[in-house]
Amino acid sequence: SFFLLILIKKYDKVRLKKSLANNTYKEEELMRIAIVYKGLTGNTKLVAENIKKALKEDIIYCGEPKDNLNAELYFIGSWTDKGMCCSEIAEFIKKLENKKIAYFGTAGFGGSREYYETLFSRVKSIIPASNEVVGNFYCQGKMPIRVRERYVALITEHPEDKQLEVSIKNFDEALSHPDQDDLENIKKWAYSIVSTL
Repeated sequence: SFFLLILIKKYDKVRLKKSLANNTYKEEELMRIAIVYKGLTGNTKLVAENIKKALKEDIIYCGEPKDNLNAELYFIGSWTDKGMCCSEIAEFIKKLENKKIAYFGTAGFGGSREYYETLFSRVKSIIPASNEVVGNFYCQGKMPIRVRERYVALITEHPEDKQLEVSIKNFDEALSHPDQDDLENIKKWAYSIVSTL
């Protein structure tokens, strides 16, 4: 039984990876991965769940921020709050040391890689220097209907404000996101992050 315990412990830490080229198997160290996210409307949770689907058995935790996680790679996600990650995620990030971090975010405004890079640069600025940032991913996410109602009320008061028309158009375009393409892209992104480490 002692031998069996050692065997079990060994295979807790490794998995067999099949080589398609020659139909053989090799042992590969498992990486301890945590997916830590905070959402508001369900968009970020949906993205997190798709990362979990893509990575399956490597995940040791998937949920909201909590202390005492012991992972090597963290997929950290948040909704966008005034151009930044939410405060709960910011506090979690600031506590991490010597980890690999892949960040994902959802934002009501979308369609521009430059905009997403601006958002991520703000998040990156609070990540302690001892951590290694291994990637980031953003996609558009639908917003609560009260946001559109606020825009409509404002445009009634200020019909000359063309930016409000743009905001309403963006709101309507965001309603279908994250869509199936977004979710497929997040799974590919997550898998590519893990496969290169």
